[in-house]
Amino acid sequence: MTPTELAALIRSCLLDAVADGTLSLPAEEIGAVKVERPRQREHGDWATNVAMQLAKKAGTAPRALAETLAERLGRAAGIAAAEVAGPGFLNIRLEAGAAGELARSIVEAGPAYGRSETRRGTRINLEFVSANPTGPIHIGGVRWAAVGDSLARVLQATGAEVAREYYFNDHGAQIDRFARSLLARARFQEAPEDGYGGQYISDIAAAVVADAEADGDPDPRTLPDAEAQEVFRARGVARMFAEIKAALHDFGVDFDVYFHEDSLHASGAVDRAVERLREAGHVYEDAGATWLRTTTFGDDKDRVVIKSDGEAAYIAGDIAYYLDKRERGFDEVIIMLGADHHGYVGRMMAVCAAFGDTPGVNLQILIGQLVNLLKNGEPLRMSKRAGTVLTIDDLVDAVGVDAARYALTRSSTDSMLDIDLDLLVQHSNDNPVYYVQYAHARTRNVMRNAAEHGVRREDGFAPELLDHPADGALLGVLAQLPETLEQAATLREPHRVARYLETVAATYHKWYDQCRVTPRGDQPVDDTHRTRLWLNDATTQVLATGLGLLGVSAPERM
Repeated sequence: MTPTELAALIRSCLLDAVADGTLSLPAEEIGAVKVERPRQREHGDWATNVAMQLAKKAGTAPRALAETLAERLGRAAGIAAAEVAGPGFLNIRLEAGAAGELARSIVEAGPAYGRSETRRGTRINLEFVSANPTGPIHIGGVRWAAVGDSLARVLQATGAEVAREYYFNDHGAQIDRFARSLLARARFQEAPEDGYGGQYISDIAAAVVADAEADGDPDPRTLPDAEAQEVFRARGVARMFAEIKAALHDFGVDFDVYFHEDSLHASGAVDRAVERLREAGHVYEDAGATWLRTTTFGDDKDRVVIKSDGEAAYIAGDIAYYLDKRERGFDEVIIMLGADHHGYVGRMMAVCAAFGDTPGVNLQILIGQLVNLLKNGEPLRMSKRAGTVLTIDDLVDAVGVDAARYALTRSSTDSMLDIDLDLLVQHSNDNPVYYVQYAHARTRNVMRNAAEHGVRREDGFAPELLDHPADGALLGVLAQLPETLEQAATLREPHRVARYLETVAATYHKWYDQCRVTPRGDQPVDDTHRTRLWLNDATTQVLATGLGLLGVSAPERM
C-alpha cells in the first residue's frame, strides 16, 4: 500500500462516516488527506492529523473523531492497527503484505513512480543564470544553473509545463565596455579602466580577428575605432555567448528560450508596456521624466521608467519583459537572481500588481546566496582564464559535472555555500554524491549477483515476507518519494531531493548489511530472496529517479 493509497483509504472512511450520519460534516469539507512518516518508528508506519483538522468543523473533539476513524480503518484490508495518540493523532500500522506491495508497485511503475499530475495545466516560465555575455559564467551563476535546471525537472515531474529561459543582456553599457576591451587587447593595448580582463578577453579578441579573416572581411584592428568596436561587439558577443551555451550544455543545462533584451527596445515592447500601465492609471510625469507609481503596491519609492532625456530606465526593460512572458501564456513567472538583487524584489512585485497580477503567484523571485570554493581548507580566489572570477570551468575541471551539480543543489539557496573541492573527489562516505551514487551502483551489483545465483523476480513475490525491521525501514523511505517531490516543487527547493536521496542511500546500505537477496552456500533460492530482489530493484528506481531530477548520473558500477 502506497501513502497515496492509504490517504485515499482514510478519506473513504471519512466519507463513509458522513454518509451514515456518524460524522456531522459536509462531504465537500473533506479535502485531500495527508499521511506522513512518524518521527519515531515505533509509533507506526504512517500517521495523520486529519482528525485534528476536521474536528471543529464536525462539532466534535479531535480524539473522538480520531477514535471513530481508527475503528473504521482497523477493519480495512491491509491495516494491522490504527491507534489514537495525544490530542488526536492517528498512528497506523500496515500488515507486512500491504507494506511490502510497495516494492512491486515501484518496480512496475518504473520512472513514473513518484511523479504526479498536480500541476497539469500550469505553464511556468523559469528564468535562471542569465549571465551577461561579457565573460564566462561565474560560480554564483553556476549555482543557479544546477538549481534552476533541477527545479525545472522537479516541476515537470509534478505535471507542470516548464520553459527554461535565458535572458540575454545584449543592451546596455556593459556590452560597450566588453567591445572596447576586446579591441584594446587585439591592438595589444591596455584594457579600458572600466573594461574586462582575463585570458578569455585575449582568446576572444584573437578569435574575432581570425573569424573576420576566414570570412574575407578586413582585419578589424585596422578599421576606424567606431567601426572596429562594432565588429568586436557583434562578433565578440556572439563568440562569448556561444561559449556560455556550450559550457552550460556540457553541464547538462539547455534552455528552451534565449530571449534578447535588445529585442524589447527594438520592437517597441517597452513603450507598449509603459502605455498599458499609463492606461491603468499607474504612470505619471514629473520633472520631465515618466514615473511608475509603485508605492501604491508596497514599493519604498516610485520608479522612473523613462528618464528626462527620453532614454528608458533599466526597470523599463524588466517591465516589458514581465508583460511579454505573461502575454506568451505563462501562468507563473519564476526568476532566479543572485544575492545582490534583494532590492529588485519589491519593485518587481509592485510591477506585477500594477498589471493586475498576484505577487508571489504570477511572479515569484528566488534569491540565491554566494558560493565559495575551498581547496586545502582555503578559499580559491583566482581563475586561470577569467582572472579574479571563478567560473563554471574551474569547478567542473576540479570535480566533474556530477559532483559539481550535486554539491550546488544539495543545500538551500537561502544559505551561503562552501564547497570543499578536496571532499568532492574522495571515494568515501563523507562525499555525499559518491555515497548516493555508490548506493545505486550497489543495487545494480546486487541485481547482477542475483541473476548469477538464479534469483529472478518473475519467479515469485511474497510481500508478507518483507518482515525484517530493515525491510520495513527501507519500504518506508521509498514510500516518501512522491511527497518529497511535491514538497520540493511547492517550496521551490530541489535540495530536498538530494537530502532525501542521502536518506535512501543510508537506509539501503543498512538493509544491505542485514538482509540477503542471494542465498548462502548451498541454500536454495526461495521467495524471500526473490521478494527482496523486488525491494532492491525498487531502490534502484528511486535512486535513479532522484539523481536524474538533479541532473546527476546513476552509475551501474563504481
